[in-house]
Amino acid sequence: MKYSYILFSTLLVSQSALSQNEVNITLQNGKIDNFQTANLNSIEFNQDQITVNPINGNTITYDGNVSQIKFKKIAEGNITISEAKGWLESAYAEWAIMKGAESYNVYIKGGNINEYKQIDNELVRQYTDYVRADVVGLQAGDYQLRIVPVINGKEVENKASETDVLTVKGYTRSGFAHLNYSGVGAYKDDGTLKENAVVVYVNANNAKTVTANLSSGTFTGLQSILSALEKGNVTNPVAIRIIGCIKDGQLDSYGSSEEGVQIKGKKANSELNLTIEGIGEDATIKGFGFLVRNSKSVEFRNLGIMRQMDDGISLDTNNSNIWVHHIDVFYGKSGSGDHAKGDGSIDVKSDSKYVTIDNCHFWDSGKSSMCGMKSETGPNYITYHHNWFDHSDSRHARIRTMSVHMWNNYFDGNSKYGVGVTTGSDAFVEANYFRNCKFPMLTSLQGNDVYDGSSSYKLDNATFSNETGGSIKSYGNKIVCTNNTVSYWPYGASTLLTKGKEVTAESLNIDTKTNFDAYEASSRDEKVPDIVKALSGEDTYNNFDTDTSLMYSYTPNAAEDVPSIVTGYYGAGRLNHGDLQYTFSDSEDTSSDVNTSLANLIDNYTGLSANSDQQPSANTQDGDSTSNDQTDQDTNQAITKSLICSFDKTGVPSNPLFTVIGNGSNSKGTATYNGTTYSTCLKMEGSTSIKFTTTKEMELTLVFGDNETASFKLNGTSYTGNTSIYKITISPDSYEIKKKDSRNLFLITLE
Repeated sequence: MKYSYILFSTLLVSQSALSQNEVNITLQNGKIDNFQTANLNSIEFNQDQITVNPINGNTITYDGNVSQIKFKKIAEGNITISEAKGWLESAYAEWAIMKGAESYNVYIKGGNINEYKQIDNELVRQYTDYVRADVVGLQAGDYQLRIVPVINGKEVENKASETDVLTVKGYTRSGFAHLNYSGVGAYKDDGTLKENAVVVYVNANNAKTVTANLSSGTFTGLQSILSALEKGNVTNPVAIRIIGCIKDGQLDSYGSSEEGVQIKGKKANSELNLTIEGIGEDATIKGFGFLVRNSKSVEFRNLGIMRQMDDGISLDTNNSNIWVHHIDVFYGKSGSGDHAKGDGSIDVKSDSKYVTIDNCHFWDSGKSSMCGMKSETGPNYITYHHNWFDHSDSRHARIRTMSVHMWNNYFDGNSKYGVGVTTGSDAFVEANYFRNCKFPMLTSLQGNDVYDGSSSYKLDNATFSNETGGSIKSYGNKIVCTNNTVSYWPYGASTLLTKGKEVTAESLNIDTKTNFDAYEASSRDEKVPDIVKALSGEDTYNNFDTDTSLMYSYTPNAAEDVPSIVTGYYGAGRLNHGDLQYTFSDSEDTSSDVNTSLANLIDNYTGLSANSDQQPSANTQDGDSTSNDQTDQDTNQAITKSLICSFDKTGVPSNPLFTVIGNGSNSKGTATYNGTTYSTCLKMEGSTSIKFTTTKEMELTLVFGDNETASFKLNGTSYTGNTSIYKITISPDSYEIKKKDSRNLFLITLE
């Protein structure tokens, strides 16, 4: 039933600013479409279908994929906010650079903040063509940001703008890291900083010189600040906030020659109350990783890690209550053999216990997560949930000795195997989604570990160095195969999924009470009977998951819902899935090779360029100090979000993310696109070149003169259109546009 029809001429009544009033439509995948109301006739609502009717152009219909609609009124001459959203215990806003503004003060209210309160200046960064502020440490609730330009040293209130109400959600504090423990890291369970917390802002320019005034003294340099915790006399919780990209060689020192930065307590399980967190969607470390030892209450969040020396994050030796979440892990340092993609992404070993790894995005990792060595003295209890194993090859996880709960993870095109158990380990694998994962579950030296989806036993097939077996309890998982590679043999089953087909155990001559991959439980609370034993080592399942004295409370999603949740706005990886994005094709599901396109993006990654108005520094309590600093700007920036580029009469592009060689003109006619007419262009001549780089799949639109048909070359391939406008979807890569025929290019858009 059509229940509402809105005319904007009557809805938005601010006549002086009508041309800048906006409606913002947020899609379920987090994308926001913005429309100026002056260009619209109406919006129609028909149950879940929403139709936008522009004055000029085609109707746009959203069919059940809109999560929110906001109407925004902007007064002329004010700060123009282009995007503002709440996320997980954080919120952000982006706005256009205002002519004459030397800086911006940003305020927040809402939640437990009753009146507008200024945020730290370090959280405000100016990029090439916009400004952004991120606020972290927020309770769940509704908030607003107020952005005030500073001109000639003074706030100009009459040019300030406010965001609409932004809804902030809390992180899910679940899993073994939080069992009988409150406030892992520097934050309380309500999302706010703990009392007397010290906040340290670190970027590429100050990583060697940043200072922190801790209870035990003043320390300079990131590693030195972290090393101070090893003495055992620091009483402050510490939040290290990473801004932008920090690379190998930019730190004061490394505590570990193998990993890079070391976090270490004075003795086993020393309580550090430490959080390492990224700010915004572009916080990244490149060329090193983290080693954690003897530590309790340590958190990593919202951070990208790439080309690390060895492991991305190594939880190695006597750690407890460690929480790793919303991390993007890319290829490590390339080596020979099975180290072509680097070593471990996130490893848990040597009596590290009560650990939760959740909402992490593993980008084609070769070895995602080692969980346990052979030296552990107990089951240790580890949780993996809502992670995205995105075309990663193996070790999701590779488990020794530990008791591990794996739930609601998305196994997405995994060429070798999903969960593997050895050495008496126990895994409860619950409500996960396996898509084209070759072997969803493996137990060492039995089932598909030695039969490899066939009727022939071959010890050479064994994956786990001939270690004895462990035990897997499986319940509520969804296994999807579209490429005839997937094999899964449950205990006692007479029909087996074998290379994508259902075949009988009898036809394979397989006894599935000895050669099985996992035990399929009939209910979540079923105990695995002792008669179910590993073929090698005769391990039996310890049923930790049904012992209420050992388990935590949690509510799993249905397995079929996992992909949309894990890949959604609040899902795996950094905020907005980070600033470096790549979409794999299904043809890569069976490949373990390095993806050269992704590798090139990683190797060429320098981070988004941003200037901060503040001196990154350390401050106590709630992080409200102000200071002053500049961060170097990098002009080699990749395109990460929608933009447009026109040209002046000399051929200079309006957007610096395009490198242009060529001549312009203002006498080649006009071009009209989306209701806007352009009269200056770039002449497509033999020497003309337009270069740019994208980090995600985008739609490229080229707009030529109104009386012309599109004609151009893109990376050497010729394209010709029937009209003056040509649209093409491009993958993440570097591109060059060249002349095919003489034409005049008026506009480029990427979205």
